[in-house]
Amino acid sequence: MDYTHCTLCPRRCGVNRAAGQRGFCAMGPTPRLARAAVHYWEEPAIAGSYGAGAVFFSGCTLGCTYCQNETISHGGFGKDLSPAQLREIFLRLIDEGVQCIDLVTPTHFLPSIIPALTPKLPVPVVYNCGGYESVETLRELEGLIDVYLPDFKYADAELAARLSSAPDYPAVAEAAIAEMFRQTGPARLEDGILTRGVLVRHLILPGEIDNSLGVLDAVSRRFHPGDILFSLMAQYTPMPGAQGDLARPITREEYDAVLSYLWLCGIQDGYTQDFQAASAEYIPDWDLTGL
Repeated sequence: MDYTHCTLCPRRCGVNRAAGQRGFCAMGPTPRLARAAVHYWEEPAIAGSYGAGAVFFSGCTLGCTYCQNETISHGGFGKDLSPAQLREIFLRLIDEGVQCIDLVTPTHFLPSIIPALTPKLPVPVVYNCGGYESVETLRELEGLIDVYLPDFKYADAELAARLSSAPDYPAVAEAAIAEMFRQTGPARLEDGILTRGVLVRHLILPGEIDNSLGVLDAVSRRFHPGDILFSLMAQYTPMPGAQGDLARPITREEYDAVLSYLWLCGIQDGYTQDFQAASAEYIPDWDLTGL
């Protein structure tokens, strides 16, 4: 696993990032971060009472047209740091009392992140990603990651192609989440904190109820009650320039339809967001806090 022939994500660009070439993520070989601070807005099993130590990496292997973190995911804003500096950040956040170290969109920097995770940290390490992950890469993380926090964005390949430039997303995400579960086993909570396991997120998109129902079908087919936690999110917030249905929040009718199907599928372990959750306040300030 290195940057000289990059195949870290399913796009398998094959570029030599160490020599200055750039693939889909548009990032070089040095980890670029936009923020590293206590974050209280993850699910209760992740953030707990004291918050998650959220470390936000710049760049992304997806091209979501509705991304709320556009400034860092596609804009490239951030500060370059070494693996040793990453390790110092993790330890500082732990000293501040965080419940976990929350690695947000880390895939394209894994050759630099893995050394920073050794020796094992004394709090759970959370792998917070978009679900578009290579099984081969995930296997390199076995024993280093305690909790996987993937999105499951799409069951509709055409929608995945149109909104995220990833027509293979449904099959890739299913395989990736299955590998995550293989590594961690069933969800394990201690005093309400997820110390090991998988928590799958799904964001309802306006005008795309059938996609959400497809995701719920896929999850209920593969996992039994108690296997994983599931988080149904209603916080979609239109970004400047959004068009069509994406220019509006979800409606109450859309939310109720997906929520009802969630119960019909028997998915009971996890969280549902309040319908009024859509708000720009969930978007952190990209001001290099903690770096």
